[in-house]
Amino acid sequence: MRYAIYFTPEQDDPLTRAAARWLGRDAFTGASLTPVDAGPFSAAEISFHTAAARRYGFHATLKAPFRLAEGQSEQALIQALAKFCAQMEPVTIPRAVVRRLDGFFALVPEERSERLDALAGGIVEYFEPFRAPLTVGELERRNPENLTPAQLKNLHKWGYPYVFEEFRFHMTLTGRVPQEEAPRMERAIDAFFGPLLSEPLEIGSLALFIEPEPGAPFQVKSLETLGWNKTRKTA
Repeated sequence: MRYAIYFTPEQDDPLTRAAARWLGRDAFTGASLTPVDAGPFSAAEISFHTAAARRYGFHATLKAPFRLAEGQSEQALIQALAKFCAQMEPVTIPRAVVRRLDGFFALVPEERSERLDALAGGIVEYFEPFRAPLTVGELERRNPENLTPAQLKNLHKWGYPYVFEEFRFHMTLTGRVPQEEAPRMERAIDAFFGPLLSEPLEIGSLALFIEPEPGAPFQVKSLETLGWNKTRKTA
């Protein structure tokens, strides 16, 4: 079993509901949803292009998937998440936009946020005691030969290449889309999510996701809102 700390809006948030329909799965319930048509793409084509993202659910990675370190427990991790979130305040992204990153499409902040970067870095450090060291196989699956020196250092120290200066907040919507289809896909995403993309995006909660076994879909285990006197929500 692996755990991850992701951002995802709350279950009843309009963006969460739209993303679940787009990806074809609800990460809160684990339920598969009927594929959708979007712009020039048929439901089958959208299902194909979202297959890689579907397994992880709608999210932004803050602490990448990890196995629990020896001596740690799921309950202790849940309690640590509650404690951490109680000390943090929400971060608002004025506007999220659709961008193509390394071939795949994602929602990203229109402008980089220092407060969001600081929150992400704090999460990496705070939850590091819960992370078991990577195995040789896990290191190899990150293709270390393709990483920059800074990313490789992060991988060995923190278990993930894209932290701190290398961190880029993004919420993945597709797998890699061929260049010739990219303009149509961007239009399809814009049309499907519509006015939701013009609304501010509040990073007001953190979710503990679990992968019950290798290759299984990730699902929300619990969700904590940021700030004092908030109520924990367990999926």
